[in-house]
Amino acid sequence: MSHYDILVIGSGPAGHRAAIQAAKRGKRVGLIERKPRIGGAGLQTGTIPSKALREIAYSTTMGASHGMRNVHPNIVRQHNFLSESVCQKDIVIDKQESVFLSQLMRNGVALIPGEAGFFDAHTLRIKTPHGEEQCIQADKFILATGSRPRRPADVPFDKQRVLDSTSILHMQELPQTLTVVGGGVIACEFATIYASLGVEVTIVDSHSKILAFLCADVSGNLETSMRHMGIEFCMNESIHAITRQGDKVILQCKDNTIESDCLLYALGRIPNTDGLGLQELGIQCQQRGWIETNEHYQTNIPHIYAVGDLIGAPALAATGMEQGRIAALHACDSDEAITSSHLPMAIYTIPEVAWVGDTSTQLDEKHVNYVAGIGFYRETARGQIIGDSNGMLKLLVSSKTRQLLGVHIVGESASELVHIGQMVMNLNGTVDDLIRHVFNYPTLAECYKIAALHCSSQLKKQSSPNNI
Repeated sequence: MSHYDILVIGSGPAGHRAAIQAAKRGKRVGLIERKPRIGGAGLQTGTIPSKALREIAYSTTMGASHGMRNVHPNIVRQHNFLSESVCQKDIVIDKQESVFLSQLMRNGVALIPGEAGFFDAHTLRIKTPHGEEQCIQADKFILATGSRPRRPADVPFDKQRVLDSTSILHMQELPQTLTVVGGGVIACEFATIYASLGVEVTIVDSHSKILAFLCADVSGNLETSMRHMGIEFCMNESIHAITRQGDKVILQCKDNTIESDCLLYALGRIPNTDGLGLQELGIQCQQRGWIETNEHYQTNIPHIYAVGDLIGAPALAATGMEQGRIAALHACDSDEAITSSHLPMAIYTIPEVAWVGDTSTQLDEKHVNYVAGIGFYRETARGQIIGDSNGMLKLLVSSKTRQLLGVHIVGESASELVHIGQMVMNLNGTVDDLIRHVFNYPTLAECYKIAALHCSSQLKKQSSPNNI
């Protein structure tokens, strides 16, 4: 029976990073993947495919929300844009998969095809693609099997008209109309992608606003941009039924009925724990199946770790990779500094949204005294050049220490710009560090200085004798 120091189950972002990190520490590592291709949802059915499609759509239309960057939707349709985009997306996936394979081979990670389940606490039973079974033992395990779209039994998914976030990536023709059920990250990303290509999109959700976990002014800014793209919103709606009638999908809600060519159901994801044998081992899970871990990503069985989507929010590729790295280092008994305290988040809508640190609501709940400063894209020459008049960057700064408590951005390149604020926060920097910094001209990064000066002005008013 084969024996490894560490076995990683799942080759997505978290598992891939964990396997390589453990191998770099001199461990004998095996990476088990049940699908024909490696990379998990991050590479094959989620992060990379959707972001590649988003980038292709954005590059072609140059951002339908930007007045100087429009392409008429009929031109997109006439050139069979979506089919060509799917092919281009697949090329990106192939190239990235080659990179992943090269990294695994270079670091001596053994790639083991098959579906894994625990036989006992130190043994996995592997069912190979040919139907054979083998057992493999290891000292430690890292579970990184990811998640999949939630697919309720009463929703008639058919991969043609009624879609989830995986099957929508394989559409070959643009529909005239698309209903998106959900107001979360995935729902908003796909809504803006297809709206930018001239599809009439309607978002239906039970909440009062989209992306409720964001700062209210940030989500409001994004919603305004989405409305400018032609997206319609049916909020505070309860869904009664989804049915197919010929070439149409009928969504019956509490207050109205919506008919469309296609429907994307994007209400949550569920962890891929089926067949792992977690219950038999006694591994503790939350009510919805997410695995419980400590700060080292150990389960209640210390030599078994869980990372990535398996442990729930934030369930992002970047955080999953870091979790995989941290778990692998701990499994290798490493005591080196692990990670920074502030991790960036991003939503790849059109326009992008990104943030790091606390929101205004979180600071209010903690009764923290702070000021908020805003730099609008339209105040910069670069913002004027690219035609982004709605973009904004907001800083939340402690009134007591002048340290950055949060950075929130909506607009072009938000996912890149947020790293400046992240670095300042991780170095315990203050708003004065941003004021002293010189940014290239013209750039969107100048918004940091504009927002910082706005904060500084408010802090001066708070400390003036008249306000004491």
